[in-house]
Amino acid sequence: MATALLLVAYVLLPALVLWLCARVTLARRIGAVILCYLVGIAVGNSGLAPAELKPALVSLQDVAVALALPLLLFSSNVRRWVPTAGRALLAFGFAVLAVGLVTTLGWLALRARPDAWQIAGMSFGVYTGGTPNLASAAKALEVSNDTFIVFHTYDTVVSLAYILFMASMAQRLFVRIGLLRPYRPTGSAADAAGLEVESLDAFRDMLRPRRAAGLGLALAAAAGMMGVGYLAGRLVSEEARTAVAILALTSLGIGASLIPTLHRIQRTFQLGFYVLLIFCLAVGTQARLDSLVAVQWDLAGFVALVIFGSLGLQALLCRLFRLDVDTALVTHVSAICSPPFVPVVTAGLRNPELLPAGITTGIIGYALGNYLAIGLAYLLRSCG
Repeated sequence: MATALLLVAYVLLPALVLWLCARVTLARRIGAVILCYLVGIAVGNSGLAPAELKPALVSLQDVAVALALPLLLFSSNVRRWVPTAGRALLAFGFAVLAVGLVTTLGWLALRARPDAWQIAGMSFGVYTGGTPNLASAAKALEVSNDTFIVFHTYDTVVSLAYILFMASMAQRLFVRIGLLRPYRPTGSAADAAGLEVESLDAFRDMLRPRRAAGLGLALAAAAGMMGVGYLAGRLVSEEARTAVAILALTSLGIGASLIPTLHRIQRTFQLGFYVLLIFCLAVGTQARLDSLVAVQWDLAGFVALVIFGSLGLQALLCRLFRLDVDTALVTHVSAICSPPFVPVVTAGLRNPELLPAGITTGIIGYALGNYLAIGLAYLLRSCG
């Protein structure tokens, strides 16, 4: 019963966060995405969320992102994606190259450790393909369980700080220092207004009977797609399950955006954004800060170097090819954190046009991650 009440609270909390963003200037400047992460961190580290809640939070996180992806895509205009596809692939290629180079640099600093080559392999796998590749690369490289747990802990904490930075400060910082040029939208002003997510007015009429009926249909369609994605994932091996499920969800969401009945339902983007805020709360709650009491500084520094160092190097490469800041940031997130976190950053950037491109490049990373991880690990071992 207590678990059910807590989960209901997680579903309702984003409404309070959105109300604060509409009424309080500081909250509006921080943004709903960042606030939900911070609230989740506070709840998870204050003892308010019992340990037995974790399995339910993991399920809530998975269901939230699976529902949010198609809802966010229903209102999309496929024609707007074409101009961004080539730039996104190039920027993602730069992200993979940057991760590989910085990981190799970090390996040089860790060479005193006998498992340095294995750590480098895991790093290249997880930061081009996401957590599923971390687990499979660790198994393939026979990484000790202790090293895997410590690496995964530091990855979780540093990645959370990275997501907060990417969804809030990174865009303004890179543009202000002149490193990357601003993004030029391909949609119209009307399109942008329809995708507004920080205004309370965008949510107030969602419960009107006629609009609620349409959103109920959209939510049912998204739930059906979630079921199809789950079944598609069950048809393949466990390491490929997440990638296949997300690919199926993305494809179904794109296809649904071409169906007039679904595409014309108003406020589906706002509904998807609200569900995404639930995902942010669940992820934030699982970040355990007490795990940092006894820090392996060499390993923690390696993780931070690869994540933030590769971001800086990718930004420099994107500057050489005159790529914009939003494309660079979204594709770097798709590499470092995998597709489920792309909507978080596109929402923070207020740029839904890059959502499909970010998810697509992230799926490419899923496919490449294990090959890159194992290949680099054995190459460095032969050099060591």
